[in-house]
Amino acid sequence: MAPKGKVYRGSVKDFPGFDASQDAEALYNAMKGFGSDKEAILDLITSRSNKQRVEICQAYKSLYGKDLIADLKYELTGKFERLIVSLMRAPAYSDAKEIKDAIAGIGTDEKCLIEILASRTNEEIHNLVAAYKDAYERDLEADIVGDTSGHFKKMLVVLLQGTREEDDVVSEDLVEQDARELLEAGELKWGTDEAQFIYILGRRSKQHLRLVFDEYLKISGKPIERSIRAELSGDFEKLMLAVVKCVRSTAEYFAERLYKAMKGLGTRDNTLIRIMVSRSEIDMLDIREVFRTKYEKSLYNMIKEDTSGEYKKALLKLCGGDDDAAGEFFPEAAQVAYRMWELSAVAKVELRGTIQPAGSFNDDGDAQVLRKAMKGLGTDEGAIIDVLTQRSNAQRQQILKAYKAHYGRDLMADLKSELSGSLAKLILGLMLTPAQYDAKQLRKAVEGAGTDESVLIEIMATRNNQEIRAINEAYQQAYNKRLEDDLSSDTSGHFKRILVSLALGNRDEGPENLTQAHEDAKVVAETLKLADVSSNDSSDSLETRFLSILCTRSYPHLRRVFQEFIKMTNHDVEHAIRKRMSGDVREAFIAIVRSVKNKPAFFADKLYKSMKGAGTDERTLTRIMISRSEIDLLNIRGEFIDLFDKSLHHMIEKDTSGDYRKALLALCGGED
Repeated sequence: MAPKGKVYRGSVKDFPGFDASQDAEALYNAMKGFGSDKEAILDLITSRSNKQRVEICQAYKSLYGKDLIADLKYELTGKFERLIVSLMRAPAYSDAKEIKDAIAGIGTDEKCLIEILASRTNEEIHNLVAAYKDAYERDLEADIVGDTSGHFKKMLVVLLQGTREEDDVVSEDLVEQDARELLEAGELKWGTDEAQFIYILGRRSKQHLRLVFDEYLKISGKPIERSIRAELSGDFEKLMLAVVKCVRSTAEYFAERLYKAMKGLGTRDNTLIRIMVSRSEIDMLDIREVFRTKYEKSLYNMIKEDTSGEYKKALLKLCGGDDDAAGEFFPEAAQVAYRMWELSAVAKVELRGTIQPAGSFNDDGDAQVLRKAMKGLGTDEGAIIDVLTQRSNAQRQQILKAYKAHYGRDLMADLKSELSGSLAKLILGLMLTPAQYDAKQLRKAVEGAGTDESVLIEIMATRNNQEIRAINEAYQQAYNKRLEDDLSSDTSGHFKRILVSLALGNRDEGPENLTQAHEDAKVVAETLKLADVSSNDSSDSLETRFLSILCTRSYPHLRRVFQEFIKMTNHDVEHAIRKRMSGDVREAFIAIVRSVKNKPAFFADKLYKSMKGAGTDERTLTRIMISRSEIDLLNIRGEFIDLFDKSLHHMIEKDTSGDYRKALLALCGGED
């Protein structure tokens, strides 16, 4: 069933000893009389390949003079009926029916059009066009042109031609030319040349486009997806993003679609059915692997939790197995992870904050505005927010001095007495220097009963040498104690050793060393018990070396170490740490790994978790918004929308309120 030379990756295979007439008779008996034997129907249909099901339909017609699909529609109901009937159609006719339903009547299901046309091969597109003509006696292109508009329509028409290049021989010169033309058509142009995006993304081969996307990242410092989000809009933007995702990994695209179909309240059953049916004989095993790796749960278990009855049983049969049983990392997932580390190594990312020094800055004028806002009855919180969220930290330090010189008063004390709650914590945090603020957060994390390990990990694992040294100095000055001593007395074991090592601020800052990286990868593999050969070193010695590698090697070097680790073990280091470590040690090492891979993405994830679900973790939200506002909050915003398909601005707006929300949105710096 797989193309010649390729391994079959579907979950449904030809049934051995297949007999179309015998199966037709079994289905007839299952539907005969009062009621129907749904279990027998689903067991039979989900264990036959599509080619065999088509033969069963023909045999049923010959034996009983009846249409099997019509009988199934009559006997079954709801989602189960839709799933079983979809399985009975040939793939091209199933796609044709989905598209017909998507454009019929009032309104258009653009998501369905995007999913099908962005993901199908040339051959599948040609078969779809022919099936649509045969089934509905209409021209598919004409129907889509009549139901869509603008650049969205133009790209759909290009995809409908099924003329994407299929040659795997790639010209380096053309790769560079296409990457440059995409950059000039979007980021470097006043307005956007959509036609260039349509031509390149609609015609070039997948192999060619993957290299174009890599080259684009090198020359622009950002992934092509982020540029598409910035330059395009609406359904056209969604279509182009789907094309890019399918070029990168069709399996990952469908894993994401399936996850979104089931996450949260309610299930998008039409999407779930369409994907489970259409991919069951193509790449369901790949989709399962990516799903398990990306979402840390199996597709099988998510279907099991989210559906019920015969519908659930049929979907689980199409899924073909539970990957949580094995709980291991998969070969394709390892390749994806390797590629991510490779991209992390070549990306030239310019870190950008949202807060810049204010032009025409007047520290004395700002001090007067703040004094007026706090004088007399009541407080003008809006005026305080407008001034302090639009000044750089260095300018805020000047305002503190000007306020003292002008009024003989301590601005921090006045702000503390006039403001309250979350807003007070945010504004007072902004008035401290970055090192003072981090030192204060660390002090709070270790003083009193209990320790807030998550704060210790977040700060110590993500700050550079210069920042760590400044924090040490600020901590000593504020609390007359050494940070290292407080960390040592408040933590224990390997976790203490990690924090103390990071607190020294002695991480290498040089480039990678390939020979050393290979040796370091061996130590990591042996420590995580993934090496083929065992080391002569004791367990304690290995752990010490492992800790030293993660806490003292430079970021460029560690990226190479983690790539070598994948080549050596077929595992991603983050996944391996999650599986083989526990507690605060695991969380600390994961924070280091994720910071090395993509620090803005690490903070985007923490911000998302601080606001998702019931309640808001305002301490984390405030801490990150303050500490990253002048470093990389713009980058974090970009990663946030890439990861969660919603803007940081929108989530803050929805999850907070009042003056606290106003101040956070000012720091956020705009809607993406």
